[in-house]
Amino acid sequence: MTTQELANRYYDLFQQRQVAEIYQQFYSTDIVCTEPEHALAMGVPTITKGIEAVLAKSKARQEIIAEVHSFFCSEPVVGGDYFSMAMGRDMTMKNGQRLQVAEVAVFGVKDGKIISETFFY
Repeated sequence: MTTQELANRYYDLFQQRQVAEIYQQFYSTDIVCTEPEHALAMGVPTITKGIEAVLAKSKARQEIIAEVHSFFCSEPVVGGDYFSMAMGRDMTMKNGQRLQVAEVAVFGVKDGKIISETFFY
């Protein structure tokens, strides 16, 4: 699978909110996720290594969300072994706070698997 094919499939599954399927199909067991430094203030680690840790981080984030009102994801832009997408959500947290998040994600691909993801927000 080429990077473009993977990116297109990622986009299709994301539009259907099938994030678990994305993790299962496309993430390397050795994935490295990088968040911006200011994520620490929100309790999010800046570097997460390995699929199990990435899944745990994703689950922890989902557990604090009461409702997602809307979400978006741009079509992927591919350059070599990388693709990027703009993503965002409008959500209400379980503490009652309404939050709008917009970010750019850059994914590194090797041998048909996502080996890195870096978020900018």
